[in-house]
Amino acid sequence: MTQRPAPRALSDQALSDLLGRQRFGTLATVKRSGHPHPTTMVYSWDPEARIARFSTTADRVKVQHLQRDPRAALHVQGGDVWSFAVAEGEATVSEPTAVPGDAVGQELLGMIPQSGRPEDEAAFLEELVAERRLVIRLKVDRLYGTALDIDG
Repeated sequence: MTQRPAPRALSDQALSDLLGRQRFGTLATVKRSGHPHPTTMVYSWDPEARIARFSTTADRVKVQHLQRDPRAALHVQGGDVWSFAVAEGEATVSEPTAVPGDAVGQELLGMIPQSGRPEDEAAFLEELVAERRLVIRLKVDRLYGTALDIDG
């Protein structure tokens, strides 16, 4: 019988690096029933603060979930189907940006990579207010994940 490689745990640094390389992940919040509510989201990773930030609108169900129960997890796939990272912690939800260029608006703008920044930042900040955008901040207290070293 052929011995297959076992998954290997990734170091904290490797997990943080993986979170920093990716932009999309699945955020899981807790429904009132206790079941998970997963949703694919774009995120921004701050490795020094260990915070994943998400932009969303005030009317989303995940906002209601987090206001009731702040526990959440972010699942991110690695560069192949054999590796992943999970970031668990408690989330806070900001108030919606209310005035173009306010602190929440600036935080939302700061989540966009420099190469993707809008040409007209003033118009973008106005759009964020009209959409009632806010920031979800997942303060990560546990990172885990594995990789499987196989070809294919």
